[in-house]
Amino acid sequence: MARLLIYEEVFLNEENFERARERRRLRQYLFNKQIPDGQFVLNYRLNRSLYEKLCEEIIPLMPPNKNTRGIDPSIKILTALAFYGRGSYQGAVGLNMDGPLAQPTVSKCLKQVTEALNSSSILRTYIKFPQNRQERNFIKESFYEKYGFPGICGCIDCTHIAIVRPQENEERFFNRKHFHSINCQVICDANCNIISLDASYGGATHDSFIWQNSEICDHLESLTNTTDETAILLGDSGYPLRRYLMTPIDGAPDDSPEGHYNAKHKRVRSTIERTFGQLKGRWRCLLAARQLHYKPEMAAKITIACCVLHNMCVQSGLDPVELTQDELHVEAERQRRVNQHVTGPPLEQGQRTRNELIQLLNRNLR
Repeated sequence: MARLLIYEEVFLNEENFERARERRRLRQYLFNKQIPDGQFVLNYRLNRSLYEKLCEEIIPLMPPNKNTRGIDPSIKILTALAFYGRGSYQGAVGLNMDGPLAQPTVSKCLKQVTEALNSSSILRTYIKFPQNRQERNFIKESFYEKYGFPGICGCIDCTHIAIVRPQENEERFFNRKHFHSINCQVICDANCNIISLDASYGGATHDSFIWQNSEICDHLESLTNTTDETAILLGDSGYPLRRYLMTPIDGAPDDSPEGHYNAKHKRVRSTIERTFGQLKGRWRCLLAARQLHYKPEMAAKITIACCVLHNMCVQSGLDPVELTQDELHVEAERQRRVNQHVTGPPLEQGQRTRNELIQLLNRNLR
């Protein structure tokens, strides 16, 4: 009996050794760039040149391997990209022929790459709100050239990133659509580039609360109070009307100046909806139907990492990956707001600014 156990142990050790050697061989195949370019983009969402740029920027930010047989950092990045892009579980990513890894190894790779993409140097490079008048004017001009709407320096909205039920503070993440999520606030420019991001709140938090407690809100409040510059964000009815944040007018007739303003507002604000569509179309782990199986803190970091990669793709001119009609329907249903309107009268200064915009747009219409 003892001899049989020894033989069994030897057999298992040889099998594990052979499996590990085969994985190394397949990873070497991958590292030697044998995958066709089209398949590479399909698997990892980046083309080779952008992938090489990503490696140059984040490999120095990743922890070094402790031994010579450790996974090459470039393979770790490909493994994380495959997970972000496919939205599948770690085991499925690890067992794929384009990068076979054990599940614990995939988990470690994902964590290291995600942490690197969340580093302050990367975030300062790829996700930054315009800090001076020249940068803001560039964004305003882009919006005006595309839509004829003056003074716009961004569109704002929140999107829910589905997560598994957390063990702690579960009530903070249970949203109005009855699933657990992170409520992620995003501001984008006219080219669907993300210029501000806050993924620190649970799905139970109202959009307006996230906004009113954000650094960008304080920044625009200070800018409006201390300068004569017009810098406006466009938001939906879930946000409060302010001089620097324009919302639609409920119940305005379509053929009225207010209705014309609403139509313009809706057309410009569709930029943020396209941004969410492009973000989740390419990085499918963020789709509401997929659900991130991580603690909220890690899920938030994965969300931020995907937003960094989204901006890299936008700035490099890569074609967006579109969602299917079924995915669009599911996403729209799960993201649809329930009783999200802000109650109470708008501030007088915000009302005055909106009336001035209505008059200006009405004059231009004539």
